[in-house]
Amino acid sequence: MLIFLKLGGSLITDKRQPETPRMDVLQRLAQEIARARAVDPSLKLVIGNGAGSFGHLHAKRHGTRQGVQTAEQWMGFAATADAAARLTRLVTAALLAAGVPAWSIQPSATLRCIDGTVVDGPDWAVAQALQHGLVPLIHGDVALDEVRGGTIAGTEEIMAWLARRLPLLMPNAERLARVVLAGEVDGIYTADPLQHADARLIPQITPRSLAQVAAGLGGSHGVDVTGGMIAKVEQALGMVKEQPGLEVVVCSGLVPGNILKACSHCIAPGTRIAGDDS
Repeated sequence: MLIFLKLGGSLITDKRQPETPRMDVLQRLAQEIARARAVDPSLKLVIGNGAGSFGHLHAKRHGTRQGVQTAEQWMGFAATADAAARLTRLVTAALLAAGVPAWSIQPSATLRCIDGTVVDGPDWAVAQALQHGLVPLIHGDVALDEVRGGTIAGTEEIMAWLARRLPLLMPNAERLARVVLAGEVDGIYTADPLQHADARLIPQITPRSLAQVAAGLGGSHGVDVTGGMIAKVEQALGMVKEQPGLEVVVCSGLVPGNILKACSHCIAPGTRIAGDDS
């Protein structure tokens, strides 16, 4: 089974405090990932981590997502890349310490965007890593852009692009079965559960039901330059429309055992995003 797992920036860092990793959470998540691989040796994982309180702060300060033109903005572009990479090094170290053969792949070395849309990236490296039994680790990163000069490519955007590219490079491999978006809340709610006590968990979202729940999808807590929850849901729906049978699960990584369940054949906790006919 092939699974894409995103460790959200709000999960592995405190997005309200500059460059503050949650090392205890990160270490536990690494142990759960190692356990999932031990339970199912055929499991293939692509892991992505959000930029959290590392990359997002620099990107927000310099407006990197909107475009990079001036010398000051290019300095911000470089600083954002450095901050994102530093967080990924912490994620890599935790996974390796848990016995997971994680290989961090710097997306910005190969990313190419046109007006904010990913058109090229590290697909060959990810495919080769999977074929050799490694666990490729990517992250949201800066990208050169033919229209904007530079921009930001979020982790989900890179994963969505990889989901389209990997079947072309690995035609005999298992299809992508599940995308897990692990954050700090239990799933997607009718309103922000950290601000509204009466918010209710939405068990499933489909393209047909999105309009009914869109009003309650707020932004991200702390700084997020990639659009918050509504952008993540729209990206997820785009993926399930393109690949029938794929499901996207939004769950909390703060609950022990959730990532182990989500990376197995179990019914995953949280909110399921799927096609209308699933």
